[in-house]
Amino acid sequence: MAKRPTLPPADPAPRAPRKSGRPTSAKPPRPRAAKADTKAAESTGQPAPEPKPAPAPQPAPAFAFPGTEQRQMLETLSMNLAKAAMTAQSAIAEAALSQADRPAAMSPDPFNVGPAMNSIMTSLASRPDKLFAAQADLFNRYMDLWASTTRRAAGDETPTAPSRDKRFQDPAWSENPAFDVMRQSYLVTSDWMNGLVSSVEDVDPLTKRRAEFFTKLLTDAFSPSNFLASNPVALKALAESNGESLVKGMQNFAADMERGAGKLKISQADYGKFVVGENVATAPGQVVWRDELFELIQFDAATDKQRAIPLLIFPPWINKFYILDLQPENSMIRWLSAQGFTVFVCSWVNPDKDKAGFGFDDYLEKGIYRAVEKALEQSQADHINTVGYCIGGTLMGAALAHMAAKKDDRVSATTFFAAQHDFAEAGDLLLFTDEHWLNEVEQQMDAAGGVLPGAAMAETFNALRANDLIWSFFVSNYLMGKSPPAFDLLFWNADQTRMPKTLHMDYLRSMYGQNRLARGEFTIGGLKVDLSKVTIPLYFQASREDHIAPMNSVYRSARAFSNAAVTLTLAGSGHIAGVVNPPSAHKYQHWINPALPATLGEWQANAQEHPGSWWKHWAEWLHDRSGDWVPARDPKKGPLSPIEPAPGSYVKVKS
Repeated sequence: MAKRPTLPPADPAPRAPRKSGRPTSAKPPRPRAAKADTKAAESTGQPAPEPKPAPAPQPAPAFAFPGTEQRQMLETLSMNLAKAAMTAQSAIAEAALSQADRPAAMSPDPFNVGPAMNSIMTSLASRPDKLFAAQADLFNRYMDLWASTTRRAAGDETPTAPSRDKRFQDPAWSENPAFDVMRQSYLVTSDWMNGLVSSVEDVDPLTKRRAEFFTKLLTDAFSPSNFLASNPVALKALAESNGESLVKGMQNFAADMERGAGKLKISQADYGKFVVGENVATAPGQVVWRDELFELIQFDAATDKQRAIPLLIFPPWINKFYILDLQPENSMIRWLSAQGFTVFVCSWVNPDKDKAGFGFDDYLEKGIYRAVEKALEQSQADHINTVGYCIGGTLMGAALAHMAAKKDDRVSATTFFAAQHDFAEAGDLLLFTDEHWLNEVEQQMDAAGGVLPGAAMAETFNALRANDLIWSFFVSNYLMGKSPPAFDLLFWNADQTRMPKTLHMDYLRSMYGQNRLARGEFTIGGLKVDLSKVTIPLYFQASREDHIAPMNSVYRSARAFSNAAVTLTLAGSGHIAGVVNPPSAHKYQHWINPALPATLGEWQANAQEHPGSWWKHWAEWLHDRSGDWVPARDPKKGPLSPIEPAPGSYVKVKS
């Protein structure tokens, strides 16, 4: 017989309102009857009946509405995505308006890539067997990838190890099967494309190198790491921040568009964290000479005695001198002063339109010669040692040949940092110096009033290392919404200078285009100069990973001074970190070989490796060629009256 249901009370008490976000299903009834049965059993002495098990919890409805917290998260995410989109659209619209009245690009193909790629394709088409083999190779690579992916999906293969490629080092790229396949398929395709172009043999070497360079640029640009939808790290940041990361990224994007006046100018550092003369370029000293081309800075002594022969540094005029005086702990200028050298630096003017006609003759006579004259006058010495860094070293080498022709022996010894004089193997920058591109540069300089804007040179250097200097910041700043780092070296790198048209075009055509200095065909100061006439001691520093002055190019330059006593040291790292590597950092390594055989390979085979910085080795060489000890020189008490404290005014002029 069915049991009658228990009727509810006639006047049930009103229920409290349900809290938001709580489950909507009914709670199981409390086991009151079981407690009553237990009490009855205790009073009668009968065993208590087995309690009835509580009913199993009911599964949540498949289409249950989200709670308040989830709704708020979705609303926040939606609002942030909309805000990010509006920020990006606004920035792009403003950029379009700001660019509307500017002339269109002078050429749709300024780097002359089209003819280079046409030559590559023509060569491949003439060898169908090679093309078929390449296609079969790509097919086999994809078959291997698909097989590996299938085995992993079946649990027969462990996930791949994190990549050593910086773009894919986050574990999410290898742990998630979908992104792992995306990463590996991209690497397969890009490696295949670059290898196919490199395999062509019957094409002019420079044409082939141009095609290789721009194929690499293209494949780097299409990396899945550069797109939000295919970057798991950026997607994770998006989800965890409810879209705030993308909002911040688009704000960074808009700020960079504004900073570039309608052209994207990616921030590489937190530029507001550094001020020249306050927390970078702070070595104490005095500007003791100023004219239209440079300021001569003499730095304070850090020892009671100094070497009799002072040291005069000529940095590149492409950048500012304070790469040698960033922070106290990595300042070469402070370190040299602490070793007992009297240090002078030529701080070049940031040239404007009035200097458009300045050429090598001006930088020789009004730059090198005048700076040598004034440094000798201020130090009251008869001879001086010099340093030339990068393009400053190119000019210094030509000046030494000019001095040799004039029997001018005021310079006793010279050091070259990452400097080139023989440009036959000058690396990827040769790709930017064919006549087609030079005509484009010349028109760009004419449009700017006779100077090359600083940003144009920076863009060229950035393109040489696109993954490190373009795409890594694109991902970090825009996709991840991170603020650029407070990094002194990158702050300096963005503090650009302009280039006078006459000087720059002569440099590109005479040095890169025709290699006239190494051939003895370059005329400067009214003389055709010959590097083999230089007989003073020279110290060359090259860097193993230098992409601007490749080590093989620097080695050829050292051998071009065939009658000089040359010492060459090869440092670890690149164009900047290879030079600015204080001993206290205990970073990298350097190689020494007193001989200078015919090739760099032979030199390396017999070179001795040493840990850490090369500065101490250079200082020993410099001490031996810097005369006796004399009382320390005070910049404020020399024959030249101090004008203002270091770092002076020229270095603070912005482009």
